[in-house]
Amino acid sequence: MTRPTIKFRSLRVTPEFRDFVLGQLAPLPQLWSKAMFGGIGLYSGECFFGIVAADELFFKVDLSNRAAYEAAGSEPFRPVAARPVTMSYWRVPIEVLEDTGELAAWALAAIRAAGNAASKPTARVKRKATPKPRPKPKPKPKPKAQSRPQPKRHKRVARKKR
Repeated sequence: MTRPTIKFRSLRVTPEFRDFVLGQLAPLPQLWSKAMFGGIGLYSGECFFGIVAADELFFKVDLSNRAAYEAAGSEPFRPVAARPVTMSYWRVPIEVLEDTGELAAWALAAIRAAGNAASKPTARVKRKATPKPRPKPKPKPKPKAQSRPQPKRHKRVARKKR
């Protein structure tokens, strides 16, 4: 069996775009970045809130800030071009990226969204343990017809002690 060929999109970021984004986000508290799969992960303290991939900036989105991204015509981050799998990170509009004040507001909303996601307990469905089917008991074999008579058993006779 052969696997289908998957076309991964390149997530590489040019040094110029990386420096521009980090410069624009410099006012954020405890900002740091980490190389990830050719792209860059953005953190504020321990909170992972953004991705820089393929010279585009993506921020964490939840119900509290998704409407702004949809209104701006943004799309979710898709790491594999051929698959419809999306993540909860959406592309930051270029107008927002170029305005430091507006970008800081969107970044803070993304940090809150990431914090909300981290504080939510993951919903795990508890499954009932399915008992293994028990094998059917084998029927007891019927006694075979005896071809020769069984020897008679003798009663023990108690001996008198001398």
